[in-house]
Amino acid sequence: MRDGQAMNLIILDRDGTINEDRDDFIKSADEWVPLPGALEAIARLNHAGWHTVIATNQSGLGRGLFDMAALTAMHSKMNAALARVGGRIGAVFFCPHAPEDQCTCRKPLPGLLEQIGERFGVDLKTVPVVGDSVRDLEAAVAAGCPPHLVRTGRGASLSEAQIAQLMQQIPALQVHADLAAFAESLIQQERTARGASGKTDSGFGRLD
Repeated sequence: MRDGQAMNLIILDRDGTINEDRDDFIKSADEWVPLPGALEAIARLNHAGWHTVIATNQSGLGRGLFDMAALTAMHSKMNAALARVGGRIGAVFFCPHAPEDQCTCRKPLPGLLEQIGERFGVDLKTVPVVGDSVRDLEAAVAAGCPPHLVRTGRGASLSEAQIAQLMQQIPALQVHADLAAFAESLIQQERTARGASGKTDSGFGRLD
């Protein structure tokens, strides 16, 4: 928290946003590989005062491709790698259901994001959601969160025409090359806002 304000929270997708995605699902810690610069981006956000949490569909659980022990091992690997660069994920919210389960927490439905809002007592209208797929954006819009698309993972395969169409459909959408670019953009916006308000930004959100 900064200046007595409510918690500053960011919701991140996992596969394709923080780590490499796979068409055959990430089934073990060995298959969990961070994207270049993503962990450092989370650390930058943390150091600048944001809490980061994950909202991720993990239907591989419901499909029987891996179990909770494997998912825990993936996140233990992620947390250890983050700690080495000075970053931290505050919590991981995941949907374990297969599509046919018709749950309310599988993105593009907003259930996971609403759970996060309730858990942390935040107004979701102030919480950016960052993801690499259209379903991440749809979940963000449904929950009332500012939507951010990164052009990694599934986002890397979107054409310029598809991006333009998304921006027409979702006027609030912001598009970034990757998680590092999102972090830099958000930190610069905060610096500008603090400058306009007359607050000092000495040492705030250093990117070096």
